[in-house]
Amino acid sequence: MAMNRARIILALGIWVAILPYLGFPYTLKSIIFVITGLGIMYLSFVIYREVKNSRDNFKKVFENFSESNNKNTDENGTA
Repeated sequence: MAMNRARIILALGIWVAILPYLGFPYTLKSIIFVITGLGIMYLSFVIYREVKNSRDNFKKVFENFSESNNKNTDENGTA
């Protein structure tokens, strides 16, 4: 699934790179650029949402270590 999105983004990048040289009229070219930009925005949002959800579902494990420094005890641990 991610590979398909990567290929789509690559194809859209190539499309944006060659679009100015294809000879479309200015108004049509502007419309095509807007549609392409919206497509890129949509794909990036979908990828962002998937990454965020996978990060939220990741189980967080914390290893906390602390030393007990009780000031009411002497060196032998007795009060």
